[in-house]
Amino acid sequence: MIAGALTYSHAGAVATFVASAAALSLLAMLVGHATDQLGSRMGPGATGVLQSALGNLPELFVCIFSLRAGLVTVVQSAIVGSILANSLLVLGLAITVGGLKHGTQRFASEPPRMVATLLLLAVGALMMPTLAHELHTPAEPHESTLSAACAIVLLLVFAASVPFSLKGDPAIVCPDGSSGVAVLETAAASQEAREPHPPWPLWLALGALAAAGVGAAFVSEWFVGVLEPTMASLGLSEAFTGLVIVAIAGNAVENVVGIQLAARNKSDYAMSVILNSSLQIALAVTPVLVLLSFFVGTTPLTLVLPPLLMASLAMSAIISAVIVFDGESIWLEGIALIGLYVIIAASFWWG
Repeated sequence: MIAGALTYSHAGAVATFVASAAALSLLAMLVGHATDQLGSRMGPGATGVLQSALGNLPELFVCIFSLRAGLVTVVQSAIVGSILANSLLVLGLAITVGGLKHGTQRFASEPPRMVATLLLLAVGALMMPTLAHELHTPAEPHESTLSAACAIVLLLVFAASVPFSLKGDPAIVCPDGSSGVAVLETAAASQEAREPHPPWPLWLALGALAAAGVGAAFVSEWFVGVLEPTMASLGLSEAFTGLVIVAIAGNAVENVVGIQLAARNKSDYAMSVILNSSLQIALAVTPVLVLLSFFVGTTPLTLVLPPLLMASLAMSAIISAVIVFDGESIWLEGIALIGLYVIIAASFWWG
């Protein structure tokens, strides 16, 4: 309501921007709560699939409206920034908090290894159009077509992962049987992060999901509407705004959940929540945006990224994989991940 009032009263761009970002986070929290309430009726696997479809609604809408406004650089940076924020900043914070509180934390390594491997493969697919462009291969004049082909393949991989999540395949599940590949905050993970509450009626849960979806559409439009004036007012570049501000605002709630889980020594769940967040951005949100860009806005979104963005993306996928492959973490590894994220963010301050 505050964001809407500021928007329609033509208040200052920065105040409207901050209020809209806070509203996006609250809407993401509402989606999480409503999906959790459906978990007891649908089972953890189906709940995870639903969460994967709805959990990124605020960020997806922000990127769609940014595409319509012609802010392609913001969208490209936000996509990469979401992966970096989860794979470096949030993972680093979770490992640091958990390590300082509980010492060396150990977790079942097979599920995060599978997720990390899929993330590496997804990042490799995202990098191919950039490599074709930078190396001046015969595919260079066909960047949009190549990007669309990569997007379709990534969506097929995501679709192939859904049956594994529904069935609870042992290679990609958490120790209690909850799904790992297509799942962000499953009901089990969220229940561990919060105290139990009385269940909502079915009509209330479905109504909350519908209201959150409609609200996310409106708030995202307000958010993007003041994005350019805010960047001009604060002297922010499109690259930094997308990489840091939009990416963190769109994932704020699920980031807090991952850190809470690590603080409670639920490192298995924490790794699943955090790593799957990055994987979903790569396998689902990014290809959907690429394909939608042919119908929204004037400039198609391609996967031809600036070399520094591409290198940062590759680094984050490789380093997060190295961290989780041994099945244990210490707080110093978390500090190193946070430090790398800060360095990458600083390198985009000027654009």
